[in-house]
Formats: sequence, C-alpha cells, structure tokens
Amino acid sequence: MLGGIRAVIVDLDGTMVDTLGDFEEALNRTLADLDLPQVTRTLIERTVGKGSEHLIRAVLAHQLALPEVTGLANVCSARNVDSLFDPAWQRYQHYYRRINGQFSAVYPGVVEGLHAMQARGLPMACLTNKPLAFAQGLLQAKSLDGFFGCVFGGDSFERKKPDPLPLLRTCEALGSTPAQTLMIGDSQNDAQAAHAAGCPVALVTYGYNHGEPVRGVKADAHVDRIDQLVLGR
Repeated sequence: MLGGIRAVIVDLDGTMVDTLGDFEEALNRTLADLDLPQVTRTLIERTVGKGSEHLIRAVLAHQLALPEVTGLANVCSARNVDSLFDPAWQRYQHYYRRINGQFSAVYPGVVEGLHAMQARGLPMACLTNKPLAFAQGLLQAKSLDGFFGCVFGGDSFERKKPDPLPLLRTCEALGSTPAQTLMIGDSQNDAQAAHAAGCPVALVTYGYNHGEPVRGVKADAHVDRIDQLVLGR
C-alpha cells in the first residue's frame, strides 16, 4: 500500500495507452519517404520513451546501418543521421498528427484506475516525453483528457525525464510536495526521474522499458493494471 499520496502524475505511452501502432505507422510512412526500409515493432519498443527526437535519431541510425542500405551503390557519406534528421522530423510530425490515436489502444484498468483516483479527489497530471501537442491530441482521442488538471510534454520544460526537473515542475503545478506525489510510469526513465525528484513511484508491468523487464527496476510498487494500485490515506 502507498500511503500519504496527495496528488498523482501519470505517464502516457506504455502506461495509459499502447501507442506502438501509432509510432510504427508514422515512422514507416516517414522512412518510405526517405527510401529507407521499414522499422520493426521490436526496435520501436527498445527505443521509445526518451522523446520523439531520440526515437527518430535511433531509428535512422539503425536503418542506415542495415546491410541492404549500406550495400547500395548510391549511398554516400552525406546520407547520415544528421543530414536526414530534419526532413525525417518534419515528415514524422506531419504523419503523426494525421494518425494520432488511430493505431493505439488504452490499456485495461487505466480508466477504472483513473476514476478511482479522481473519486478520491486526487489532483492528477499527465507528464510524458511525447511532444505536448501529440499528448493532448492522444488524450482527447482516447477520452482521457478529462482526468487531468494539467498536461506536460517533452517540450514543456528545458529537460525531459529521466531528469527530475519535469516532475518537480509538475508537482509545483499540482500544488503538492514530491514526497506526497505518486509517479505512475512504465520504465526506468520514470523511476529514475521519480527517485531523483523525491517522488514515490509505481510501475506498470506491461509497458515498454526499452525491452527490459520492468520488475527489475526499483520502485515502490509494480502492478499489472493501474486499477490494482492501493493508495492509503
């Protein structure tokens, strides 16, 4: 049981919504425009979670290193991650806006868990490394926006999780102290940020966590569904 909780911060991708399908669709449309091979869900799962910029750079680096790409006669040294990032980022944003939420699904237990915390009068914020506009659009598409008094994305602050700054700023916005603000996430990023900020943290077991088992990450609780969280007074 987690006691003394007065507010809650919830991650988005891999915690509330399975968005691998959205990432896959937007990335593959982007890669097609750049004449690069399609990406696998396994690679996306390993690289997602540190912001869209990191995801695109990691995917570009991986795809450019594939034998079927390096073996092409028309490949030149100028065709690298740095030179392709800007056009990839522009195309990715274009496609993601168009498909946001269409290839994703809310995890079981999320709505029930949020309702339970809302019924207790706990102020809630969504904090994600996803760009704010994408996060707001996804929450609206999945009818989750009504649970949160504030939403912050990876471009809302100077630094992203696992830096503690976003959590500290979110606690300020909620009017709560870190020690009384529960972070709910799915990865080591969320846990590291919470530990550094002084927030208790609960991790769901079904998320991404860079392809590693999340039960190996230190947390105050591990749950298979958000509605399994037990918050004491």
